[in-house]
Amino acid sequence: MSERVDPDSTADEKTSLLQYLDYHRETLLWKTDGLTKAQLGQAIPTSTLTLAGLLKHLSLVEDSWINNRFFGRPENEPWVSAPFDDDPDWEFHSATDDDPEYLRGLYRETAERTRTSIANSALDDLAVVPRKMGPTETEPWTLRWGLLHLIEETARHNGHADILREAIDGAVGE
Repeated sequence: MSERVDPDSTADEKTSLLQYLDYHRETLLWKTDGLTKAQLGQAIPTSTLTLAGLLKHLSLVEDSWINNRFFGRPENEPWVSAPFDDDPDWEFHSATDDDPEYLRGLYRETAERTRTSIANSALDDLAVVPRKMGPTETEPWTLRWGLLHLIEETARHNGHADILREAIDGAVGE
């Protein structure tokens, strides 16, 4: 596991956003570190969420928002061949069958693909694919908005990860 690094309080805006996203990515990797496949697939009685599902879901979300929507690139594996028509939550459900190192590796690869893809993009650059606002309405969005959305989504799911990890083995921490 990489080390979580607190974001630099004097960095420019793009660097700050990327550092916050990295911080939250590392938090999820920390919450899943050292667990077996069975433990990553363990849910609590009130939810079907698992740490395995969170790793795969956040990989999908990041790939979807940055590579597919922001840059307009085609989906890559495992998303392109996933049976989302049969199971809209496939990433959550299939993750319990995946090896822990595969899931953590998928998440790390997605993060690296995002870093590389946006390196030469400005925060005010607009996405190729507009954001859907309803059945017929769309709205443009910037890289800034996309990064903030990923930070929000990752941080929110880290709250779920806190609860799941504590239920698995009692491990707690910020």
